[in-house]
Amino acid sequence: MTDPIPPKRVFHPAREEAETAAQATQSAQTMDPAYRLAFQDMDFLLREDLRPVRFQLELLKPELLLDEAQIASTFVFYGSARIPEPDKADALITAASTDSQRRIAERLKAKSHYYEESRRLARLASRVEPDADGRRHFVVCSGGGPSIMEAANRGAEDEGQESIGLNIVLPHEQLPNPYVTPRLSFQFHYFALRKMHFLLRARAVAVFPGGFGTFDEAFELLTLIQTGKVKPMPILFFGREFWERVIDFEALAEEGVISPDDLKLFTYCESAEEAWDCVCRHYEGMGEDPLCAD
Repeated sequence: MTDPIPPKRVFHPAREEAETAAQATQSAQTMDPAYRLAFQDMDFLLREDLRPVRFQLELLKPELLLDEAQIASTFVFYGSARIPEPDKADALITAASTDSQRRIAERLKAKSHYYEESRRLARLASRVEPDADGRRHFVVCSGGGPSIMEAANRGAEDEGQESIGLNIVLPHEQLPNPYVTPRLSFQFHYFALRKMHFLLRARAVAVFPGGFGTFDEAFELLTLIQTGKVKPMPILFFGREFWERVIDFEALAEEGVISPDDLKLFTYCESAEEAWDCVCRHYEGMGEDPLCAD
């Protein structure tokens, strides 16, 4: 006599129950919003006092899907949504109607080569093979938008690899760039949860010239490492000339508001190859297999 095999579950799945509920006979009671299943009641889920639940859902959904995709670590790309790719840089100058607009367009054109550096760095990261357990490492992850972010996702696609896009709902239309892998394209309502997902799997971060959003993301990461909340990792600031012009890091140390050692939390880079070499040397120095491709 063989041992009996117990069933995997005794409760009906939520999806099945939802289908059953949808077939309920209509009456004054069943048609009232109070009768809806809680997880199908959007008016209920969007109540002000359900914010903690929405936080949990926004944390959990990408986490589960990234786990199912066997993504163990990511290479995160921060940078401006306004820097054009080189082929489109001249169009900005042509469209300028004032001297001020022309000067800005020329500055943006001068930074357009970072589009290609982002794309090339993403290609290098995307050549890393999965580990023995099939988990993927240094998977390209961007904010999912245009410019530097687009270049990163595009570089991964150049290598035939998937990449992540963490988009955010904004008052003006903000759609994922066409190079983000559809099944790894996520939309967030809460900036805080989006920034958390940028860093949960991050093992290297490239910070290209950018504005408020780039500053926000980069400085939060620096603060987390400075305070010991996050282990040190390669943080690669592309464009030393840009960063030293817009932020005087040395002055912060001289003023005593940061430690001189804090200046070692990040490394200036100018090329994709230089940045990738920094990543490999960082993990080799820690005695870990960096999984870097030849």
